[in-house]
Amino acid sequence: MKQIEVQIMQQSYLLGCPEGHESRLLQAVERVDTAMTRIRDAGKVRARERIAVLAALNLAFEIADREEADLASAAQAQAAAPTEPAPLVPAAGPQSADGLASSHASHASLAGDPSGQMQLLLRRLDDALGDDGRLL
Repeated sequence: MKQIEVQIMQQSYLLGCPEGHESRLLQAVERVDTAMTRIRDAGKVRARERIAVLAALNLAFEIADREEADLASAAQAQAAAPTEPAPLVPAAGPQSADGLASSHASHASLAGDPSGQMQLLLRRLDDALGDDGRLL
């Protein structure tokens, strides 16, 4: 573990930091220093301990707000995501039992991707239209 000396509100602190996480620690120190300095500069609180508690509460509140917004965004994205369409099943037509079984197998292999689903739909339309090209 690496030791890093930092300054928060003009006071030095020696902090332990895992290797490779120095930049994250320095970013956190900067956020805490900024939050504490803002409270001190507002002029209402002078005791360093009270400033630290208020800064910690403000930062925790910001994190909670961000987490809530992230959860709302995730829920919105999930609600907006297209639902999986029902698998296309070929209409029973003038096919033999063997033809129907092979048709089901080919449909199952095509149903996984959107272009395959389009091919299935086109095949079903062709089967429904029949030789004369009429639906009814």
